[in-house]
Formats: sequence, C-alpha cells, structure tokens
Amino acid sequence: MELVCLDLEGVLVPEIWIAVSEKTGIEELRLTTRDISDYDKLMSHRLGILDREGILLKNIQDVISTLEPLEGAYDFTRRLREESQLVILSDTFEQFAAPLMRKLELPTLFCNTLVVEDNGRIAGYRLRQIDGKRKAVEAFRSMGLRVFAAGDSYNDVSMLKAAHQGMLFRAPESIKEEFPVFSTSETHDELLSGIRHFLSARPVTAV
Repeated sequence: MELVCLDLEGVLVPEIWIAVSEKTGIEELRLTTRDISDYDKLMSHRLGILDREGILLKNIQDVISTLEPLEGAYDFTRRLREESQLVILSDTFEQFAAPLMRKLELPTLFCNTLVVEDNGRIAGYRLRQIDGKRKAVEAFRSMGLRVFAAGDSYNDVSMLKAAHQGMLFRAPESIKEEFPVFSTSETHDELLSGIRHFLSARPVTAV
C-alpha cells in the first residue's frame, strides 16, 4: 500500500508568515524555513516580533481567513486522493491550519500547537515531536507502507530522505543545488505525474 506525505505551506497553500508580513508591513516576518533551517531559531525570531508589535493570535487568524489554496492545489488533492492515501505533514500550527484544511476538504494533517494566553498573546509553541516529519514517515514505513514525500524547504529534507521517494516542489535554487539527489517539480501536474510514476512502480509480490 502506498502513502503520499506532503508539506502544506508552499505546496498546497500560501506561506502564512509571508501573508502576515504583507498585511502588517513587517518585512522581518517574511523569513521562512526556506531561509532559516533551524526551526527553533526561526520561531523565536517570529515570536519576538509578535511581542514587539503587539500582534495577537486573532490578528494572524484574520489574515489566514483571507487566504485560499494555491492555484491548482484543490483539484490536485482531489485527484490525488482518488489514487492514493494522503497525509499532510506540516510545521504549522493547528490554530493556523484549520480554515485552510476545510478549503482542501480536510485531508489528514499532523502539525504543531501554539501556546496561547487568555488575552490572545502567543507565548510559545509545542512540537508534535522533534523532527516530526521524518519520524512520521519512518513510522509509516514501519507499518509496511511505501511512502512518497514532497516539500519545498529545509525542514522537509529529512522527510524526503526517509521516504522511498522524495521530490522537491517549487524549492529555491539554493535547496535544489544543495540536494540534487531529489527530483523536482514546479507545477501540481508535474508533482502528480511524479506521484503516479511512483504508484505505478509497485513491487511485484511473489505468490
């Protein structure tokens, strides 16, 4: 049995922090895991800015409510789910992702959780587990599943390495050059084609 594991932001939906940056005019919030590979360092940077600017969870959720899936992502996930099981592995937070998941017909999502105070201040975050994307893929493989994974950022690399096949999707040139072992795609049709090739290469089981 096959399973497809996808990153969320940059693959199916816009980068949430970039959207917040554009709404608030705070350029520093544009940094993502494409730019900083150390997730703790990146989140500490973000939370410091939110405190400095007085930005609360509701302010971010208001921005998220205006976002739509990337062009073609909805049809892509519908076609994919007709052919394979799909799990979204993301470093986003459940408080951010819920409305976007509804717009994608609620695929299974594993992500992290924000620590939010009563006044809406984001005080911190709780990881589902350290390097959770890789560990999820390894767990799926331990159950006998063949896993295809795709993502666009540094925090997806360990997931792609753990899968039977990994593919970069619209990744920056710097990441493509650093990890040439992965095939690449720039459109959802190209990604679906790569997945279908993986699905068609099912190993023959002896009778």
